[in-house]
Amino acid sequence: MTTNKHSILMITEAFYPNIGGLETHLGGVCEYLGEKGHKVCVVTYQPLTTRVRGPKFEETGNVRIHRLQWFGVNWRHKLERFFPLLFLYLFPGLFFKCLSLLFKHRREIDIIDAQGLIPAFIAHILTKLFRKRSVVSIHAIFGFENRRILSALVKWVLSSFDVILPFANKTGDELLALGLPAEKMTLFVSWVDLDIFKPVPKKQSKMELGLEGKFVVLFIGRLIEKKGAQVLLDASLKLNSDVTFVFVGDGPMTNTVKERAETQPNIVFPGKVANRETPQFYNAADLFAFPSQYAEQFGVVVLESLACGTPIIAANRGGIPEVMDSTVGVFIEPTAENFARTIEYYYQNPVKLAKLAANCRPYAEARYSQDNMSVIETAYDNGQ
Repeated sequence: MTTNKHSILMITEAFYPNIGGLETHLGGVCEYLGEKGHKVCVVTYQPLTTRVRGPKFEETGNVRIHRLQWFGVNWRHKLERFFPLLFLYLFPGLFFKCLSLLFKHRREIDIIDAQGLIPAFIAHILTKLFRKRSVVSIHAIFGFENRRILSALVKWVLSSFDVILPFANKTGDELLALGLPAEKMTLFVSWVDLDIFKPVPKKQSKMELGLEGKFVVLFIGRLIEKKGAQVLLDASLKLNSDVTFVFVGDGPMTNTVKERAETQPNIVFPGKVANRETPQFYNAADLFAFPSQYAEQFGVVVLESLACGTPIIAANRGGIPEVMDSTVGVFIEPTAENFARTIEYYYQNPVKLAKLAANCRPYAEARYSQDNMSVIETAYDNGQ
């Protein structure tokens, strides 16, 4: 593993206290890098999908975070189907803040780390202006087949980076198909803090959360339709009251979920929960539901659930089949009918559910330890 210490400018549109897998991942990455002696300067927006706010400037150890106040709540999700508009919305604030910081600290910063496609466009310009080494992480599956202009732009921008880190094989295959060089790419497999996310007695967790005697199906994530929250709400109507659905998160559907929890006995809505408090919910759950309606590249919540010993019902979409297999859960087409049917099956077959549960923690330990972070540190060393 590398012993070199770096000063990194990390550009990302999303960071905590926003809720999401990317935000959880980046928070863990920054904490890890800071503990290893690297200096990280994060430039991001205040949460764009919820009204929660973090400090404008925050410094903890070797990690500094600059959060820009920006306009438009939930515009990001509304514009994502129209990349030119999304680009115009997200590019300016991050670009000019990063430009200002590099003018002030150009001698200190040696690496620009872009988290996602629009930050990659920003980093592409900045690396040319300031002659810095660059790393880009790609967290999405785009489907470039019918997007020729975007394909050409992405190839042009990403080819300038020293290292490209796709977060799933499907993403790597997409980028290779664009003609990007394989020698620049290294697959990054995400990780989970196995000391925080670990099994504790299920009965105890249920009792502490007021779920004693319930068969619990858990959803953790942004409360938006593409994450499948509505699918689970619909599925809850098809099952008897012995099956309780717990929704943890925040987002545009918050009021919908809250209203259903007030009128429907088998729905519990604790709202937004800090990431370090979620292990109790994973441990109280009998099943974790991941009903995404789009091709997610990876799911940090899947890793967290596995680490806590909770089996998963997941959408058969995107890169999720790379993250887990049939020894720890089941893949289905993410409809309300399919989720209701599968939940009912495992509710009626506790032995089969217990067999899946027994495999979860060993599965996470074998694949998703902190050792995976060595890929990022090696990427920072590339080209020295």
